[in-house]
Amino acid sequence: MSEPKALTPTAAGDTYKGWLFKWTNYIKGYQRRWFVLSNGLLSYYRTQAEMGHTCRGTINLATANIAVEDSCNFVISNGGAQTYHLKASSEVERQRWITALELAKAKAVRNQAESDDSGDECPTSPPTSGQGGGARNSNSEVQSTLRTLGSKVEDLSTCNDLIAKHGSALQRSLSELEGVRLGGDTDGKIRQVTERATLFRITSNAMINACRDFLSLAQAHSKRWQKALHSERDQRIRLEETLEQLAKQHNHLERAFRGATVLPLSQSNPTLDSKSSGSAKGDASDEDDENEFFDAMEDPAGFITVPADPKYHRRSGSNVSGLSTETGIDDQSLCDEQSLGSNPESPQSLEVEPVRKRRTKIPDKPNYSLNLWSIMKNCIGKELSKIPMPVNFNEPISMLQRLSEDLEYYELLDKAAKCQSSLEQLCYVAAFTVSSYSTTVHRTGKPFNPLLGETYELDRLRESGYRSLCEQVSHHPPAAAHHAISERGWTLRQEISLASKFRGKYLSIMPLGSIQCMFEKSNNHYSWKKVTTTVHNIIVGKLWIDQSGEIDVVNHRTGDRCHLKFAPYSYFSRDVARKVTGVVTDKEGKAHYVLSGTWDEKMEFSRVMQSNKGENGTEGKQKTVYQTLKAKELWKKNPLPEGAETMYYFSSLALTLNEPEEGVAPTDSRRRPDQQLMEAGRWDEANAEKQRLEEKQRSVRREREREAQRAANLPEEGAEGVEVAEDADPDDSPPHTPTPHGPPLSEYQMDDMEGHYGAAVKSVHQDNYESMWFERTEDAVTGESMHVYKGGYWEAKDHGSWDMCPDIY
Repeated sequence: MSEPKALTPTAAGDTYKGWLFKWTNYIKGYQRRWFVLSNGLLSYYRTQAEMGHTCRGTINLATANIAVEDSCNFVISNGGAQTYHLKASSEVERQRWITALELAKAKAVRNQAESDDSGDECPTSPPTSGQGGGARNSNSEVQSTLRTLGSKVEDLSTCNDLIAKHGSALQRSLSELEGVRLGGDTDGKIRQVTERATLFRITSNAMINACRDFLSLAQAHSKRWQKALHSERDQRIRLEETLEQLAKQHNHLERAFRGATVLPLSQSNPTLDSKSSGSAKGDASDEDDENEFFDAMEDPAGFITVPADPKYHRRSGSNVSGLSTETGIDDQSLCDEQSLGSNPESPQSLEVEPVRKRRTKIPDKPNYSLNLWSIMKNCIGKELSKIPMPVNFNEPISMLQRLSEDLEYYELLDKAAKCQSSLEQLCYVAAFTVSSYSTTVHRTGKPFNPLLGETYELDRLRESGYRSLCEQVSHHPPAAAHHAISERGWTLRQEISLASKFRGKYLSIMPLGSIQCMFEKSNNHYSWKKVTTTVHNIIVGKLWIDQSGEIDVVNHRTGDRCHLKFAPYSYFSRDVARKVTGVVTDKEGKAHYVLSGTWDEKMEFSRVMQSNKGENGTEGKQKTVYQTLKAKELWKKNPLPEGAETMYYFSSLALTLNEPEEGVAPTDSRRRPDQQLMEAGRWDEANAEKQRLEEKQRSVRREREREAQRAANLPEEGAEGVEVAEDADPDDSPPHTPTPHGPPLSEYQMDDMEGHYGAAVKSVHQDNYESMWFERTEDAVTGESMHVYKGGYWEAKDHGSWDMCPDIY
């Protein structure tokens, strides 16, 4: 029998080949076969010539078990139908194969883990500029090199463990050899020592080769990294010098402005006036050079944008009034392109030092597997709240905390509060509505359904100038109210309930209720609704999320409107994925701004100079052609924190939402025990605690409905009928629905109950719960009925008095 080849590093991985005897059946017994170990796969052939066309079998070592039976025999099994009983010609040859198989298995397990992690990231759109693409490619190359170096380090660690193992065996053999007298046992002991030394030499050579590969990779890339580091340092130094020059110029301009006499611009300083005119012309010419074309989009938000005619760039002496006349904007003061950012002279734009250091990590998500189809196959057509869900499908935050995540980009509302033009303010509000979806692109986990009376506060008053409060105000149907107020002059409130349907391949979630934003300075009152969220590949494949639908952001004071369109994903579409387009119009329907971007990356806006109806499109629809200035960035997504793929893809804000905090109400989501247990990775305990909380909530609801029934003086027969319905209904699972982790969160529809037990039951099943911090009222501006914050929470927190709060945990 020929000796197997030694480990030979290749581009695809380490390869090991040789002859082994494989057990076939009781008639033929062991048969000689040619085995090839490559890339974590062990394959065999009848002869070496078959390698090019016929493989007799392959087993994946990533999920295989390797067991040694005796000096020459060993078994490889993947726990299923594949089991190889193999025999080598000698113990040394068997140990060579065992060593090679152990190394290949360790590498296969690491590669599989890296593949799973990288597969969780959705492909992003290509960069718009060569510079951005080069930076992204460079970063990708560095990450790839680091992964390769890490793999080599793991190889060294594995070899080190094997060397320690074989070295200990060799030492034992030497010790035994010293105590052996010369005689018949001498030859056997010497042969054993020789075999141990051979194994030690093989493993040592493998480790030396891995060290050589690691060293060569490190040397090859060290110069490149040093060059990149020096380049970054030089760029930072240049930026610091530029900022210093700008600061000096700004200081000089301030002194000149304070020393000037306040006169009309044409009389005060002719030189300054000429400079201003020249500057205005210079800005106009720059904008002419930066005009761009945009792709066409279908109706109802269909339009084409083209560069504006140069005549629209001419400015009057004030550099504003002429443009206001051309575009028909009635505001006296306009937030121009340069002033749309934060005002450096405004105290509100100054960075505020955080009062405490927030956490940046949570425990990694455990690798628990659970078959989603086994739970949902009997629930097609039912609402999501009626499907029993263990915490395995959750993420360790509640729905109230997910609502608070809408404030991730609160700076957009801060900037909107500074705008004196209501149309530009509407652009920022529209960007804020889109930004709330950016955190959902990788978030396929289901948030915890809040218990009735559960609250969540997000106090960032000293850090970011705002604080918010959420409360679960209804359980049948589930509804949550949210109120946020900022020192920068805006207030946000919303009441959201979810209607969801499971359609087999995908899950549709339709948010009900409206969102309102009010600005104190301008008295503008905006309202809008959310679009439909769809979770795809429920049964087979990787889960992914899409947002689709249309949003109308309306300014009820001025009549301005922004129509946003979230384009659903289409395999045949040539547009970028997750595309969002929009047009800002005044009350007469005249367009002033065009918005474009994606809901997971960024949004831009362009000022409209002129619009007219274009030719019919491919479907016979007439498109509007807008002549616009160069697009300006409104919003850009913050990068995810390092290691987000193992932390449920939480953003930096989401990582802090469940952080323990002193002084919060006893009903706060941070105090919810099953949620805390899940975050800590103790999912079995979390499921048991979740079952206890649900049963406690059901008991409290039964008692509350009995009290309402007694107060209504219902007939005894009706009461008995209701009691039967209670025992059958509350949050128990639907018929034939598996409940592997205790009673689920489902409820029967109220209409179904009414059909069985009459109208009296419907009145009893209505939630007669009164919210602690919110009250239902009709909005005077929009005419909508919603829960509005009635006050008292922050005062109770200041006094530390929570006696009025219910015991829900």
